[in-house]
Amino acid sequence: MTNPVFDLIVIGAGPAGYVAAIRAAQLGMSVALVEKRKELGGTCLNVGCIPSKALLDSSEKFEEATHSFGDHGVEVKGVKLDLKKMLGRKDAVVKQLTGGVDMLMKKNKVKVINGWGTITAKDTVTIDGKDAYKAKNILIAAGSEPIELPHVKFDGKTVVTSTEALDFDSVPKKLVVIGAGVIGMELGSVWRRLGSDVTLVDMAPAILTTMDDDLSKDALKTFTKQGLKFDLSQKIVGVTKKGNGVEVELEDKDGKTKKLPADKVLVAVGRRPNTDKLGLADVGVKVDNRGFIEVDKHYQTSVPGIFAVGDCIPGPMLAHKGEEEGVAAVELMAGQAGHVNYNAVAWVVYTWPELAGVGINEREAKEQGLDYKVGKFSFKANGRAIAIAETDGFVKIIADAKTDRMLGAHIIGANASEMIAELAVGMEFSASAEDIARSVHAHPTMAEAIKEAALAVDKRALHS
Repeated sequence: MTNPVFDLIVIGAGPAGYVAAIRAAQLGMSVALVEKRKELGGTCLNVGCIPSKALLDSSEKFEEATHSFGDHGVEVKGVKLDLKKMLGRKDAVVKQLTGGVDMLMKKNKVKVINGWGTITAKDTVTIDGKDAYKAKNILIAAGSEPIELPHVKFDGKTVVTSTEALDFDSVPKKLVVIGAGVIGMELGSVWRRLGSDVTLVDMAPAILTTMDDDLSKDALKTFTKQGLKFDLSQKIVGVTKKGNGVEVELEDKDGKTKKLPADKVLVAVGRRPNTDKLGLADVGVKVDNRGFIEVDKHYQTSVPGIFAVGDCIPGPMLAHKGEEEGVAAVELMAGQAGHVNYNAVAWVVYTWPELAGVGINEREAKEQGLDYKVGKFSFKANGRAIAIAETDGFVKIIADAKTDRMLGAHIIGANASEMIAELAVGMEFSASAEDIARSVHAHPTMAEAIKEAALAVDKRALHS
């Protein structure tokens, strides 16, 4: 039987891919979605964003019960960790959401094809080297995978990726995390709360180095106070077996070495695009030296009719960035005006306190030679933060010194992930700091700190 010809075949059912498939179907296209996993949702829903957030929330509740409920007059005794049940809840959350994506595909009449998709011609995708499907357009949304260090090989048991770190069958006594970026900080926080002695190691002299320096410094202070340990400015020499665990050997900038014992080592030094087994070279799709696919402003590759979005193309590896690119790409295929404003794409670190930002940070403003001004406001002076005992952190807004237009905004504090949305919308509409400052914010709310930071840009904060 001859397979049908589709208007669009999407390779990869993560957020970028499945959202693109839905939007294409809404625009009247016949769509096939190719996914190597049986479960849809990609890394994000299965072994990334969603399960990690479930564990972050559960571990935070455990820490509150063991450390801070008493401050609220809630006496709790005999608190015990049921790790199996906690992991089971995480798995149930994942199952609910991946099942929801499957229902969305059925609702939008998107044909799901399970297997590894390889592009064997500019209009053909072959599944597992067998069945070939043709399409007018192909969209690559194949996602990314953890980077493996040449001298620190994954074994899936002791030296692990973020995937295995979501499913430890017991709390490691000692956990070494290589990489103090977003993934390392989030999963390090989970296991520290559950009782592990966690040390984060990084070559950089700071943690979370892509964010604003003020947030990075404040985060280091806060997380150290919580009990996380840090070995910064350290090169990883290697990891060797030692009894039932391992030793991680480090070397500082002066050449001095030391060894850290560990039951588990989580390598979280970043991710790389899943592009090396898609057959791209055979059909002429250009890829850079890091594996990222080169695309034009319409997300089209060097081969007409083949497009790419999400983690497979340059830019931050964020699920919501991939979703917006997927929507924009198919809208452009349909002759509409798809667009992504990359200046208004927010990022979040889901530790506690959370960190979030949108636009440029102060270091980038200096590097670009911009004339700017800054407003900051601490949660220590925010009524709601005091009432709920969440006074760590601040809001920081960077604005153009002449026009007052917002250039960037950054938050470290409770619920920063939710509050950043206001500032992302402000960036989308080219708001000035004064626009934010003159917007009425309900009292008492954490978000009042945003208004105060905007007022502080013009040195007229009311509560500091």
